[in-house]
Amino acid sequence: MSSLMQPANARPISIKVPLVLLAILAVTAVAGGNKALIFCLLVGLMLTGMPISIALGLTVLTFLFTMTEVPIESVALKLFTGIEKFEIMAIPFFILAGNFLTHGGVARRMINFATSMVGHWHGGLGLAGVMACALFAAVSGSSPATVVAIGAIMLPAMVKQGFPPRFGAGVITTSGALGILIPPSIVMVMYSVATNTSVGALFMAGVIPGLMLATLLGVTTWWRARKNNYPRMPRASWGERFKALRESFWGLLLIVVVMGGIYKGLFTPTEAAAMSAVYAFVVAVFVYRDLPLKRLPKVLLDSASMSAMLLYIITNAVLFSFLMTHENIPQEMADWLLSMGLGPIAFLLAVNALLLLAGNVMEPSSIVLIMAPILFPVAMKLGIDPVHFGIVMTVNMEIGMCHPPVGLNLYVASGVTKMGITELTIAVWPWLLTMVVFLVLVTYVPQISLWLPRTLGML
Repeated sequence: MSSLMQPANARPISIKVPLVLLAILAVTAVAGGNKALIFCLLVGLMLTGMPISIALGLTVLTFLFTMTEVPIESVALKLFTGIEKFEIMAIPFFILAGNFLTHGGVARRMINFATSMVGHWHGGLGLAGVMACALFAAVSGSSPATVVAIGAIMLPAMVKQGFPPRFGAGVITTSGALGILIPPSIVMVMYSVATNTSVGALFMAGVIPGLMLATLLGVTTWWRARKNNYPRMPRASWGERFKALRESFWGLLLIVVVMGGIYKGLFTPTEAAAMSAVYAFVVAVFVYRDLPLKRLPKVLLDSASMSAMLLYIITNAVLFSFLMTHENIPQEMADWLLSMGLGPIAFLLAVNALLLLAGNVMEPSSIVLIMAPILFPVAMKLGIDPVHFGIVMTVNMEIGMCHPPVGLNLYVASGVTKMGITELTIAVWPWLLTMVVFLVLVTYVPQISLWLPRTLGML
């Protein structure tokens, strides 16, 4: 899993120039003086190809030690207090649960269930891929893990049945992005850490948008398959469907365990993550018996490696947020934007443009942890609900994972399909356009995100 983060460290300078100029101009206009040097230094280090997490840490330390009188002890204290939040513990648990399920045959059973339900429609295997991604997203919390788990099984089957490789790659690459929108979601946990928004409310707010996006991606898949007369599968009997449901039951039950437990107040999202890890272990090792005990150390090591990488990013991002707060940058930027007469509609449009642009050069974890502390105060002053704003940011992250040059899903899908990034970029455009249309819808119709948590009394 650690290799999935590497593309974010190698970014063509030509793609970075617009973001560099935007960041420098914006901060210079707002702050001026030494404060602009914070972002100039960060961008300069990123342009060298340095990993974003290290660039964040060096920026903070350089600025604090040369231009402020902040004591070293406070920096060391912030390093530890920044990641002692209870919510952060959910990240390694969800990663561990996803790895157990990926190696434990749950994905294969979910694919069989999805195929039995929708395989007889136009582009049946493609539709089954969308449905399987949505189901696996509801138990994994990670988009790259969803692409690997579903794509490794579904893509060869689609090619064998006669689907063009580009069609299958486009379906799985974009549908895999549902992993961070349909709860549980690691990106939502990071947004909660950065803004102190309720993780439980964010999880519930992601349910309806996640199902809507899965439906839209399915409609796009069906339309292209019908237009090009792609293969269909024989209609499964109700007996076959019941058998597939029975075989995938234990994997699907995890959705009920996590979401039902949070809704009923039986445990917090962090406790739900721990429960999901234990449950996934039991299902993979003792129920399905697809994960031999001798492979357990590798699963644990992969999970620990990925968790350490994300926690390192979080630590440095917390330091960067501390520096910005110390220099009063978020408040000054909020006042500057409000003085321009920017209303909620124009602000959200600007946020989407900025986040989509940032998605060209950064991976989702870094974007959320850097951008959320800056944009969140402005959103609050404009009366935008913090949960709705979190879902808007999450959908932007989904799109960023599916377009070059740093789209993690593209790199993961490239490894699964053996296709080049350019070819994959061409393959995903119909579904990517669908995701952009959905972004506009979820941005300006907040009820899509807020209706369920409000109905459940979580807001």
